[in-house]
Amino acid sequence: MRRKVQRYYWLLLVLTLGAAPVSSAQQPAQPPAQSWTWESVKDRFEQNNPTLLAGKLNIDESKAQEITAFLRPNPNLGLLSDQITPFNVGPSHGALAYLLPSAAISYLYEREHKRDLRRESAQKATAIAVSTHADVERTLLFNLRSAFVQILQAKSVLQLAKDNLAYYDNVLDVSRERFKAGDIAQIDLDRLELQRVQYESDLQTALVNLRTAKIQLLTLLNNRTPIEQFDVSGPFDFSDQILAQDEFRRIALDTRPDLRAAVEAVDKAQTDHRLAIANGSTDPTFSFDLGRNPPIDLYFGVGVSFPLRIFDRNQGEKLRTKLDIERNQRLLDAAQAQVFSDVDSAYATVNSNVILLQPYKAKYLQQAVRVRDTVFFAYQHGGASLLDFLNAQSDYRTVELSYLNLLGSYLAAAAQLNMAVGREVIQ
Repeated sequence: MRRKVQRYYWLLLVLTLGAAPVSSAQQPAQPPAQSWTWESVKDRFEQNNPTLLAGKLNIDESKAQEITAFLRPNPNLGLLSDQITPFNVGPSHGALAYLLPSAAISYLYEREHKRDLRRESAQKATAIAVSTHADVERTLLFNLRSAFVQILQAKSVLQLAKDNLAYYDNVLDVSRERFKAGDIAQIDLDRLELQRVQYESDLQTALVNLRTAKIQLLTLLNNRTPIEQFDVSGPFDFSDQILAQDEFRRIALDTRPDLRAAVEAVDKAQTDHRLAIANGSTDPTFSFDLGRNPPIDLYFGVGVSFPLRIFDRNQGEKLRTKLDIERNQRLLDAAQAQVFSDVDSAYATVNSNVILLQPYKAKYLQQAVRVRDTVFFAYQHGGASLLDFLNAQSDYRTVELSYLNLLGSYLAAAAQLNMAVGREVIQ
């Protein structure tokens, strides 16, 4: 009956406050925080990150080089006027009587497909730029995913800190009632109240870590949203179903952009070597001239000229490009070895975290809750000491926090494995 009366007065108070006029000094309510999923974060990152945008401009610059590489040589135009006689020497025949005007056009013809090879080399340089940009994006996405996971982990730790503090406040309320009833001593109550400092510290530390993680993610997004209005949402859990290590290796060999860039570098080096050989060939220059030679009114002539390649001035470039093929092949071998190393290391970390997380989820979490509640019940009824209760509470806090940290380590290792493979294989 007493509870019904309290509920009635409480409902009456709420209705009264709801019908009361809003004060002019009252501040407007703060808009709720916008919650972003991983997909929305990634989309915004690809649109706004300055490093990615600069990398795209680098690709456009490389495409512009393709235009320059395929340009034809311009023809040369020569104008000549000979036998101009402005001096008053000998009999006068007029200033233009023996003037010999002429015009000549010459054009350098490039042999051995030099233009095509230059364009092919420029196109392969663009392909390398695309793969390099994809590799930069792969690394930045790992940083983005790590920042996203840190927010999820910080939110979980913050919620755990709030729950622990609320639970401990309930313990303090019960203990104060027991103290009033003379069931426990003052020193026990003081020790319980002093222990609350640890939970307050955990709460403040979790708040700071959450704000720091949000700042890091907003920096990567190049976003100026206030921290209070920014939040992320996503699963904070693990999956024990992962592919075999050889499958991750196969996917990495097909996907890794840095490995693709190394393959393309070898291909470009081979093209550059063919271009160096082509540049060693002789290019003729064809010419056509037209003139006037009194007493013949007009004449024209054709000609061809080419350099005498007594000395091969391109032999050093031929050797350099040949050595560059071998150098890029060695770099390709190193890139393949690095891919296997990255995949194996990340896979071992993920597998280790899964092995540690499975008993936590299957047994340790439930045991920690059961032990804490059992010891607390026994402590309330005098069946356990204060030290036993504090140890049980500390063990529960340690187990829960270790589980959340292991989840964060698992998701960070999964992001590392995704980066090692070159695409998202673990969500």
